[in-house]
Formats: sequence, structure tokens, C-alpha cells
Amino acid sequence: MTTAYDVPPSQLIKSVSEELKKTKKIKPPEWVSYVKTGASREHQPLDSDWWYIRCASLLRKIYEKGPIGVSRLARLYGGKKNRGMKPEKRRRGSGSIIKDALTQLEALGMVKTTKKGRVLTPKGVSTLDKAAHELKKKMPELERY
Repeated sequence: MTTAYDVPPSQLIKSVSEELKKTKKIKPPEWVSYVKTGASREHQPLDSDWWYIRCASLLRKIYEKGPIGVSRLARLYGGKKNRGMKPEKRRRGSGSIIKDALTQLEALGMVKTTKKGRVLTPKGVSTLDKAAHELKKKMPELERY
């Protein structure tokens, strides 16, 4: 069977985000149109569906990196802060966005909390693997990937 490792991440995330949007159980909070995604960003995201994309991306990161906490995820979603003439410094992504997204994914039954961090449930793993399988079926050129 095809797994999430067998398809390009960008296409997998796009496919899973469309599925999450259809479920209607994941809803962006009211404040998403006003926030930046981290201290290293200058503006809020331009894409209106960025919340679903972030949730799908979190699912893939948890699938890939195994039990993982919010702090480590914030490091992964961070970037370099432009400080003008001073050298750039690395900043973390928003932990609040990650916590809220993980809470919604836990309510959906795709993620659960353990002592070591968040892990995917069998439902979360099957969601990602089904999306990867459908992508691979739809695009024969992915056989070489």
C-alpha cells in the first residue's frame, strides 16, 4: 500500500487539507484573519484556507517525526527574523496556532496525546495513507517519486 512517504509533501498536504475542509468539523478560530504565523513573519498569510493547510501539515509532521511536542513543532514552523541591518536570528512559529489546531485534530480523533508528545491515531494514519494512495492512483508520474 502507498504511504505518505511515497508522494510529494506539497500535493499530499493540499489533498488532505481539502478533505479536512469537507469534514466541517475543523473550523478556523475567529482571530485567524488577524494573526501572523510566527514572530519571523511580517504579515498574516495571504491564502484564506491557510488554517486547513496548517492542520494537514501538522498531521504530516506528526506522521513523519513520531511523538512530537508543541515546542518542537513551533521550531519546525519558525523562520529567520528580518532585523534590518542586524544579522537575522531564528524565531519560533506560533505555539498558540499549533495548540489550537492540535486540539481540533484531537477532537476529530486523528491525534492523541501521550507522555512523549502527540502521535497519530489509526484514523489519522489511514487518512494520510488513503490520500497518498488516491494521489498515486490519480497521477501515474508519481511512480518515479
